[in-house]
Amino acid sequence: MKILIGLDGSSRSLDAVRLVGRLVDPRVDEVDFYFSPVEMERRLPAAQRGLVAGVAEALRAEATSRLPETMARPPRLVTTPKAPAVGLLDAAAEGHADLVVVGARGHGAIEGFLLGSVSRAVVHGTTLPVLVARMPPPTERPLRVLVGHRPASASSIATLLGRLHWPDDTDGRVIGVAESLLAGPLPPWLEQRARDPDTAAIADAWKHEHDEEVEDLRRRLAAFEADLPAVFRRRPPFVEQGNPGDKILERSRVDGIDLIVVGRTPSDAVTRWLVGSTSEALLTSAHSSVLIVPVART
Repeated sequence: MKILIGLDGSSRSLDAVRLVGRLVDPRVDEVDFYFSPVEMERRLPAAQRGLVAGVAEALRAEATSRLPETMARPPRLVTTPKAPAVGLLDAAAEGHADLVVVGARGHGAIEGFLLGSVSRAVVHGTTLPVLVARMPPPTERPLRVLVGHRPASASSIATLLGRLHWPDDTDGRVIGVAESLLAGPLPPWLEQRARDPDTAAIADAWKHEHDEEVEDLRRRLAAFEADLPAVFRRRPPFVEQGNPGDKILERSRVDGIDLIVVGRTPSDAVTRWLVGSTSEALLTSAHSSVLIVPVART
């Protein structure tokens, strides 16, 4: 597997390298770094711009130290005079990368406003999976990973997770969310009126729809788990009801998740504006690192 990691000298980008170091097989995987000196050169006097090459090499050495010492191929550093997001995307395409990794310095609207959100630009500018790292991996406990299931992205997610190297102690869980209007417990207002013959049929239909959808979700989750690496099959999946983004964020906070994995299906701008997107919600609000797996439009 070929992985390209964007570096900018920040602690968050080096945290991204450490996270990748937990997920690679050093015997076969290849890791490269991308660094854009544009911003640094802009801030330096002309007489000092020759120092940038030395800074880039020092950054490469520092990042390499955060990967397994047994990497079969030493990481290479790619530099271009392009803006960070553009250069990273071009380098990923030219190097035939399988995964792009970026560090994010924060979360929420402020990050996007201050940074122009390089991470967001990369996510929307490529058809490759993108790992947005927001925290270093834990050092004194197993890595906690939460995988979101949706039928459209299940196959793409299973394929990518199967290519990554998961430590045997990884605490992997799967979550599925039933999100239709009727996929929830009978609401109190309807439960109270269910004794009325005129509304009893509605209550029965609601309950039947709810039970069928939850049961169908359980079957889908079982099939999904069967295609995932063993670390994601040790415990039963979470079955939730409601908005997928909200439920994944809630579970992530409760369980102290380090990495969320979710698919991103194609949608037009109007759809995203009206109903939102699970991947967008996580990219904006999650405190955890997020691995976004795109699904090709069919």
